[in-house]
Amino acid sequence: MSHYKAPLRDIRFVHDELLGFEAHYQSLPGCEDATPDMVNAILEEAARFSEEVLAPLNRVGDREGCTWTAEGVKTPTGFKQAYQQFVEGGWPSLAHDVAHGGQGLPESLAMATNELISQANWAWSMYPGLSHGAMNTLQAHGTPEQQHTYLEPLVSGRWTGTMCLTEAHCGSDLGLLRTRAEPQADGSYRIHGTKIFISAGEHDMAENIVHIVLARLPDAPEGTKGISLFIVPKILPKADGSLGERNALSCGSIEHKMGIHGNATCVMNFDGATGFLIGPANKGLNCMFTFMNVARLGTALQGLAHSEVAFQGAIRYARERLQMRSLSGPKAPDKPADPIIVHPDVRRMLLTIKAFAEGNRALLYYAAKLVDVVQRSTDEAQKQQADTLLAFITPIAKAFMTETGFESANHGVQVYGGHGYIAEWGMEQNVRDSRISCLYEGTTGIQALDLLGRKVLMSQGEVLKAFTKVVHKFCQAQEGKAELKEFVEPLAKLNKEWGDITLKIGMSAMQDREEVGAAAVDYLMYSGYVCLAYFWADMARVAHEQLAAGTSETAFYQAKLHTARFYYQRLLPRTQAHAQAMLAGASSLMALDEADFSLGY
Repeated sequence: MSHYKAPLRDIRFVHDELLGFEAHYQSLPGCEDATPDMVNAILEEAARFSEEVLAPLNRVGDREGCTWTAEGVKTPTGFKQAYQQFVEGGWPSLAHDVAHGGQGLPESLAMATNELISQANWAWSMYPGLSHGAMNTLQAHGTPEQQHTYLEPLVSGRWTGTMCLTEAHCGSDLGLLRTRAEPQADGSYRIHGTKIFISAGEHDMAENIVHIVLARLPDAPEGTKGISLFIVPKILPKADGSLGERNALSCGSIEHKMGIHGNATCVMNFDGATGFLIGPANKGLNCMFTFMNVARLGTALQGLAHSEVAFQGAIRYARERLQMRSLSGPKAPDKPADPIIVHPDVRRMLLTIKAFAEGNRALLYYAAKLVDVVQRSTDEAQKQQADTLLAFITPIAKAFMTETGFESANHGVQVYGGHGYIAEWGMEQNVRDSRISCLYEGTTGIQALDLLGRKVLMSQGEVLKAFTKVVHKFCQAQEGKAELKEFVEPLAKLNKEWGDITLKIGMSAMQDREEVGAAAVDYLMYSGYVCLAYFWADMARVAHEQLAAGTSETAFYQAKLHTARFYYQRLLPRTQAHAQAMLAGASSLMALDEADFSLGY
């Protein structure tokens, strides 16, 4: 039996009280229909579907996994039926253009519903989730004919989509890929090659699968400058949109992996499959980032999901499990032992998970708000500002949220003790499912290089300043408020230190480029902790205001304040360890000769 409960109260806190989405929606063209009543109705229905339909299938998918045959891949019991309900409910079309059958609602609202779906059953959520990026890529780069052919069935959910990037000899280094595309007289291409780790590459849930594939043209230059992007459908559509003959592609096998067993991770063989160029030739990597940036925020959402699942499981168990007595005297004298929630170390783990789940929710919804502005605003200056902030936030959200999601999942097991290692409680599955999030859509190290190298240093710090200005203005606005001093003063200090550290790394990198790689992951984690410090300070502000106004939800807002204090006193000091490590330089990493790593064997 699943115990998942949609965290609607906290979602509404972030959505309505912290980030002001009601006014946000009314300020953007095409978002006027997202009224509070409509938003609440959509969230309530998403919660029902997630709790009642998807959550009970989570362990089923983990136990059964997917089954490969030469004819195709069979998904676990109930997955296909749940997907049919999902399509019938109109969920795939929520945030897509009405011109292609979508409902035209904001991307941020879809993010909120996806949070619930992903928490209930991450493996299942990946099947429709990957279609989202394929649709955005077609919307941005497809010809009118391609959009007409592919978008309506993708938007409706009748078809699903994937992205086929990775090959066995190249992971994140896409410049090494070998898949080739041969031009045909009719304007199509024959795609030859093998892609690996293709999530939802083959399954029985939809009638067709549209693969977005990276490949090289015969005359393409070497490296990343010679990559093109292609649409390669599993079944070729006819001129009238109906399904025609099967394309020359197949799933060679599915991976036997650590987690997300309910999702098919496929080896895809393209044996002269018919494909169609999308976007300009040799500019596939540029087009692909439309897909990748959406996927990165989707993976950030996975980090949040695993934190929330860990918290719900751990808090329930900590309240019920009796073990030892409190060091300060019995707290449940009528029972043979006290519930473990009274013990400081258990509270340390619970509050760590809670602080990450609620802080990361604020970070992700802030990013989703920026996506709305980039997609909808008619004010070019506002769009550019939002796009700059989003470029900065995306690698932090993807990497920091997944790293802390994995940490949270591990704490969830630890709260249970030995029972956490046993499958029936669900905590060990949460750990296994969460581990992949730090790897796909670019590992933590890749995201860190993107943040520090491409975004911050290449812009000479301007991208960083876009966010530190937001923090600075917040600190200025709260100056003199005694109740917020414990948050605002350390936040302002860190905000200045952030720029100082960046300058020092930049100066070192001018002498030795290895300094960027040496500092990158610590820089990203430092940045993540400071970002969450900003959101926790702002959440503390809202909580104080509500308590001062005489709210009837005193316990809810007091819990926000207590968690904010815990974050500042127990988690935010991690920034100093990261600062010391990144400023230590590259020498201790690079001094050991490659041959000497294995000495002693």
